[in-house]
Amino acid sequence: MRASKGFRRDTRRKLKKKLREKFKPEDYVRQFAVGDRVMIKIDSASQKGMPFPKFMGLAGKVTGKRGRAYIVSIKDRNKEKTIISRVEHLRPLK
Repeated sequence: MRASKGFRRDTRRKLKKKLREKFKPEDYVRQFAVGDRVMIKIDSASQKGMPFPKFMGLAGKVTGKRGRAYIVSIKDRNKEKTIISRVEHLRPLK
């Protein structure tokens, strides 16, 4: 059988939900302002607006909003990258 080359390959542990980590409405109604620091934490229950799993756990800064999603700029090694992600995949950084 041919190996999968899909978007979610090799993410069995990364996208697994914990025992008590179910749907929480507060994750979907959270708001961010431009300039806020956020961490990318993918919610595998919601596939819309999901960033690429490679960026899980990285911190960045909100630079804008596009529809229901936020534009987040992060540093990936030596490059500045922009990620478009919905609010349920972002957590506020203190």
